[in-house]
Amino acid sequence: MSIAENIARVRANIAAAAKEAGRKPEDVLLVGASKMNDAAACREAVAAGIDALGENRVQEMTAKLAEDAYRGAPLHFIGHLQRNKVRQVVGRADLIQSVGSLALLDEIEKAAAKLEIVQDILLEVNVAGEEAKSGFSPEELPSGALAALEREHVRVLGLMTIPPADAEREANLRYFDKVRALFVDMEEKLFHNGLQYLSMGMSGDYEDAIRAGATMVRVGTAIFGSRHYV
Repeated sequence: MSIAENIARVRANIAAAAKEAGRKPEDVLLVGASKMNDAAACREAVAAGIDALGENRVQEMTAKLAEDAYRGAPLHFIGHLQRNKVRQVVGRADLIQSVGSLALLDEIEKAAAKLEIVQDILLEVNVAGEEAKSGFSPEELPSGALAALEREHVRVLGLMTIPPADAEREANLRYFDKVRALFVDMEEKLFHNGLQYLSMGMSGDYEDAIRAGATMVRVGTAIFGSRHYV
């Protein structure tokens, strides 16, 4: 199937899951995770009406920007962002979804201040406490949010999470529910109902994520097909 046909199928699934949860399908933003797909595939997704495109790797994002791959759709950075590569992303990505430490937050603040802009971000939650994964623990999240609020050149628009890759469905659902509860609590106590995005769910679990309250899903394989790692 073509990318356009895949997007249409994913949107139909999003609509069904949203309706099950008593929500409107248009309240869920579809991000095409375009890692390891070329500029032509990105353009095809944009032409088919993708809401945004998301990249995991700075070098790949930079190369595709040079090819004008994202024209017509917002660009999100959704992968692990190393501090020494922050300057290549700030001001170029509309949204950085993977801000999971105070050190990274500081680097983004410095880069954005130098450009005299405000960079939109999501705070990443390491919901399962995985040692090999970045992100604020649920316990650290309030202090991370407060730190972000103190910085003039970043703006928190919500939370992002990636449950463990080997988690069973029931565990995944618990993780989604936990992050949704963190989102609601943080929104009420710190952001006065000003948050926009709860980004959780990928190709294998985006429908469950939507039922749990996700307002943004990051879908790669179900749109672009299987990736071929070299």
